[in-house]
Amino acid sequence: MRVENEGRRFAETAGEDGQKTGRRSRWWIFLFALVTAVVIAIAGILPRIQARTALRRETAEMAVPAVAVVQPKRSAPAQEIVLPANVQAFTDAPIYARTNGYLKRWYVDLGSRVKEGQLLAEIDTPEVNQQLRQSLADLQANLNLSRITADRYAGLLKTDSVSKQESDNAAGDYEAKQANLQSSQANVKRLRELQSFQKIYAPFSGVITARNTDIGALIDSGSSGGVRTELFHIVQADKLRVYVSVPQVYSQAAKPGLTADLTLSEFPGRRFEGKLVRTANAIDPTSRTLLVEIAVDNPTGQLFTGSYAEVHLKLPTAASAFILPVNTLLFRAEGLRIAVVGDGQKVELMQITLGHDFGSEVEVIAGVNGNENVIVNPPDSVVTGETVRIAQSPQGAQ
Repeated sequence: MRVENEGRRFAETAGEDGQKTGRRSRWWIFLFALVTAVVIAIAGILPRIQARTALRRETAEMAVPAVAVVQPKRSAPAQEIVLPANVQAFTDAPIYARTNGYLKRWYVDLGSRVKEGQLLAEIDTPEVNQQLRQSLADLQANLNLSRITADRYAGLLKTDSVSKQESDNAAGDYEAKQANLQSSQANVKRLRELQSFQKIYAPFSGVITARNTDIGALIDSGSSGGVRTELFHIVQADKLRVYVSVPQVYSQAAKPGLTADLTLSEFPGRRFEGKLVRTANAIDPTSRTLLVEIAVDNPTGQLFTGSYAEVHLKLPTAASAFILPVNTLLFRAEGLRIAVVGDGQKVELMQITLGHDFGSEVEVIAGVNGNENVIVNPPDSVVTGETVRIAQSPQGAQ
């Protein structure tokens, strides 16, 4: 019995210990499960919190518009504009005949270089020659007849062979013929001058650019209403006149004495130096341009008259001028503005005054000092005081 009782007590004791151990194991399992659940919950919620925080921060940043900026660059002290031009000879003259007849001979042809006073052609003038001979004969015949008649009547009057009236008429006729002598002599001189025009001379040294006649061709001076024909065309090409139409916006800067270079497509890479010598001092109301003349030396004659050229005209500019891209301009009802990023990343709208328009860039002559961060492509809705952030480093002024 005793053994049984002890065995029973041992079994009860072992059962109680087993129950305690089981309860302790369940507690640890519950605690582990709880910790695991908390870790899982934290691991799932924390990224969401972080994502939500990042989203709020990104949303706040996106709410401030990002802008690209540029700084004004100072313009050069002299700007160069390129304009189309016409090249002309310093002296250009057509040569016509001053008398009628037929071309007897020509001595120069197309492209010939001639000196001043050089004989170019001769004209045969049979009609003028005949008129001169007739005038000389009539002049002498009429004068001699009147003189003889007057002398004869004066002698006959002494013997009363003729009346006093007849003698006076003869003397008066002779005096009238003497009075007409100067007129007749002037006509003879005119015909002799026409006869001298048989020979055509070069009026100045130059190049013959056209010969429009040939031997035997009928020459009409146009004095009788006929059509005049240009016999030769001569140009003096050792110095050229280049005419350029300067737009009105540059007219005040285009002054005599400025340097102007000439470029032609047939001389790639070469520039011919010229000088602005005079202007029209008036704006053409049709084209709104100022006509200027540029002198270019051409001693070798390599530049041809009548050529098309481009003139590179160097115009002085104001020292305080700056250059900005055209996509920085804002056209508002109150006037032209630019948007500038100031202190605290705040926008300020500034009024400016433009100078010359260079196409993709404009000249600003008032309103900036060169240190501004000017917004590129500013939105039309931008206002003063708006906060922005610079997304691009400003370019330094040049």
